[in-house]
Amino acid sequence: MAFLPFYIPKHKKLKVVIVGGGYAGIAALTTLLRYAPDTDITLVDPKEQHIKITHLHETFRYPLTDLLVPFADIENRYGCRHISASVNFDQDKLQKCQTEKLLTIDEEVLNFDYLLIASGCESRTMDSIENVLSLQDFTISAGSELLAKWLNKNNQSEQSVSVIGGGATGIQFLFEIKQFLNRIKSKAELRLIHSGEHVLEQFPGGFGAYAQSRMHDMDIAFYPGTYYRGQQSGTVLLTEKQTRKQFELPSSISILFLGKKQQGIFTANAFGQVVVDQKPLQNIFTAGDCSYYQSIGSNTLTAQSAVRKGKLSARNILRHAGFPGLLEPYLHHELGYVVSLGSADAVGWLGLESNLVTGISALAIKELVEVQYDLLLVGIDTYLV
Repeated sequence: MAFLPFYIPKHKKLKVVIVGGGYAGIAALTTLLRYAPDTDITLVDPKEQHIKITHLHETFRYPLTDLLVPFADIENRYGCRHISASVNFDQDKLQKCQTEKLLTIDEEVLNFDYLLIASGCESRTMDSIENVLSLQDFTISAGSELLAKWLNKNNQSEQSVSVIGGGATGIQFLFEIKQFLNRIKSKAELRLIHSGEHVLEQFPGGFGAYAQSRMHDMDIAFYPGTYYRGQQSGTVLLTEKQTRKQFELPSSISILFLGKKQQGIFTANAFGQVVVDQKPLQNIFTAGDCSYYQSIGSNTLTAQSAVRKGKLSARNILRHAGFPGLLEPYLHHELGYVVSLGSADAVGWLGLESNLVTGISALAIKELVEVQYDLLLVGIDTYLV
């Protein structure tokens, strides 16, 4: 159970700048205003809307607009301010921010009492070429629109779609794509290219086995132990992992899910304060995918961890402003994880990693978790920690 933030309001409003409007940034914003409603918050993010990115694969069924929350709406609901800008930090800039308690953005100087960096991390991509899509493309257009466009453009008698990457994101997109192709009565072949021997290798073994059995049932071709080299016109270029033999397959389009870049990560102590030269910066916190906490808590790059880190950082900002030294350590461990396999199937674990849950039961758990975050967006916090 989380400790309450022992915050004693002072004569002036607490000023907090949050860099990043993803899961961690929004969780921090709502938590700050829950305990200290008069907090003056400036949210800095280059986009114009918050994207519920864990739902992007569902845009083969629903409009992308269903997943977008304009920052203008968040400004109106919470009384904060949004600045559309990107901010980069190095160690010198962090030290300067800590000393001066100000951040300059496009010649505007923002004074703050606390700075929270929750800018996330980017997905791995390759050079942008024709007939190749990546996760970023699905933040701009719905999956149904993108795939239909490319299939119509490449009007061949025999079409094929190559999904690259068998992690959680790639697998969720894979099954949605298959169901979409079935709905539009497309005969395009769907295949998964994966460098590992099994899909979902970061999860308990039952995850991959179940997903691969469903792939077999749905006639999705699987090329394990295979590296993606690129796409040339209507061909995907591949390399066998063991033999290093190069080969190619006909492919109308390749869709890349190569994971997240592990760069630009901020190290933090167990309380979420950024560490520079082995010393914590007292007024600068970090949360979400851009952070690595030196604690026993989970540092997985998931929305669950991002939300918990955001909420903890907000509580510790308030505790630091009230009783410096009585900060709360990050102890969160995920109690489960679910990967959806289309609109009516999923695989996950709950409580213990050995407790495998599949089918509608797993899908219901995932939907409950998503609803919990939707409630947080409108100021209803149902998280226990």
